[in-house]
Amino acid sequence: MELRVIEKSDTELQIEIGGEDHTFMNVLKGSLLETEGVAAATYDLNPEQSGGQTDPILTVKTEGNVDPIDALEAGAQNVKDKTSAFREAFTSA
Repeated sequence: MELRVIEKSDTELQIEIGGEDHTFMNVLKGSLLETEGVAAATYDLNPEQSGGQTDPILTVKTEGNVDPIDALEAGAQNVKDKTSAFREAFTSA
């Protein structure tokens, strides 16, 4: 997975996430929307209408004093924790 920051401000982050598709991006977006301080999270993956873009661009908007990179880190950690819990439940079933 390759990450490339496109734009960053105090309350907004746009980052390209190379090699991912809707499956991962929907999970990450959902986790971000559950993260405290995140006002909005969305992604764009539309290669034919955007001039050949093939990697998703994630946009995270925060409120208050929440840094969008910190919010992204918390959202990704939440995905990791849920995945680990699922794996443990599955192997013990």
